[in-house]
Amino acid sequence: MLRTIREFWSDQRGIALLLVSIMLPAIIGFSLLAIDMSRVNNMHNDLQKAADAFALAGAAELDGSTGSWARAERAMATLVSNESHFSTVGTNGWFILTSGQPGGTLNCNAAGDISWCFLKTIPAADGSPITAANRANADRTIGEAETRFIQVSVNPTGFAAIFPASFLTGNAANNGFNVSAVSVAGFVSGVCDFTPVFICNPYEMDANGTNSAGGYTLQQAVSDPVVHRRLIELRKVGNGAAAGPGNFGFLEPPPGVGNGAQALAETIATSKPIGCYESGHVSTKTGQNAGPVQDAFNVRFGIRATGGGFNSAEYGPASNVRKGAVPSSKGNQCPQYNQLTFNGPGNMGLPRDATTPYMNGRMGDGNWNLSSYWSTNFGSTNHPPSWNATKPTRYQVYQYEIANSLVGHASTGGEVGTPANACQPPITSVDRRLLYGAILNCNALEAAGNDLSGHSINLPVEAFGSFFLTEPVASASDDASVMVELVDVSGANGQGTLNNFLRDEAQLYR
Repeated sequence: MLRTIREFWSDQRGIALLLVSIMLPAIIGFSLLAIDMSRVNNMHNDLQKAADAFALAGAAELDGSTGSWARAERAMATLVSNESHFSTVGTNGWFILTSGQPGGTLNCNAAGDISWCFLKTIPAADGSPITAANRANADRTIGEAETRFIQVSVNPTGFAAIFPASFLTGNAANNGFNVSAVSVAGFVSGVCDFTPVFICNPYEMDANGTNSAGGYTLQQAVSDPVVHRRLIELRKVGNGAAAGPGNFGFLEPPPGVGNGAQALAETIATSKPIGCYESGHVSTKTGQNAGPVQDAFNVRFGIRATGGGFNSAEYGPASNVRKGAVPSSKGNQCPQYNQLTFNGPGNMGLPRDATTPYMNGRMGDGNWNLSSYWSTNFGSTNHPPSWNATKPTRYQVYQYEIANSLVGHASTGGEVGTPANACQPPITSVDRRLLYGAILNCNALEAAGNDLSGHSINLPVEAFGSFFLTEPVASASDDASVMVELVDVSGANGQGTLNNFLRDEAQLYR
């Protein structure tokens, strides 16, 4: 008997079946859990892809213009159709996520299977929560202009687990849980083929909502012809001078261009700039010697560089270089600046404004002498009668001369707008009299600790703009004046002339 007991005790046959029988519930449970984890992961991926798609579609419309909220809603409602699987709704857990168009009047809203909020900012750290302080102003007329991001949340969707969820939730009555997804996308604006120049916003508002430009904002100025025909005197930031409205400096040139003053000047003088700049991340690089920079501006007027250089075709002048000057020595030459006589008898460039009541004497009133300029340069040739009632901008006159074949018309003193044959051939593929630059709110940036007279990085851009060069730069010194007229800016009130440079795209941030 004892022997039989010992043999039974030592017998290991069939032990595998016994172990499997004991472990089978655990094996089945972990298998179900693995299946559920895979299903819920697939479901969350579907919801996250939907949230990302809705956010990107909405963000692409957030250009700061009127109606952008409604356009964002329409884009989400009409452009996005994402599937979701393994939820407790739909047919066998399959359904299409949708949005709707509640009207585009609220900074936060919901429709269909999602909810969203329009945001003006997001926290720098991804782990920091987005709060009500990040939302755009609830007043649509203000909020649309400041909206840069959209936060989209997919409504919580039920998931029915195969594995008993009560083991995970502690709720015996609950055999499922909800899954959701959140995405944040923003509108990124940038430019390419742009000159590496920044211009301090002449219309920057101070903390009291005022400025020295008559109280106009940049967007108001560009949409009002009476204001944007004002002549603006730009001065170079340098030698430690603080930046302020009406000053200009240089952005960091694109990689491979070089760091010297001559290399910088070449990127300004060329008709084929290669730099690309993003609206939220420009870097300044000011302080270089200004001599070559004067030449970089003036080659656009058919004026030969005093120190040589700029001799290839890409540095050619504009097709219309009328500037109220004739060479002091006769002959077919491409003159240097010091070889020109300005505003001599019978010659007249585009005049300056009669008075300069704004920006501490560096912004005019927009009242310039069209009649004298026209009679001096074009005699009895008629200009549009509407100009008698509504004075044009100088840039409009310049364009009219080109469009109506008046560039070669000689003034009473003999000047024509056609560049001398000895200069590089004129460039017609781009307008060489336009200066493009990033417009910065320099007062606010310097108050925040940025040194715009040196090297500062990742600065936000108020807008990208174009300015018409009305006359050559007279001096190589750092306090030389660059006389310009505002033409256009990017953004809500822009006139669309910068569209060929703009690279707008939506981008996911969270």
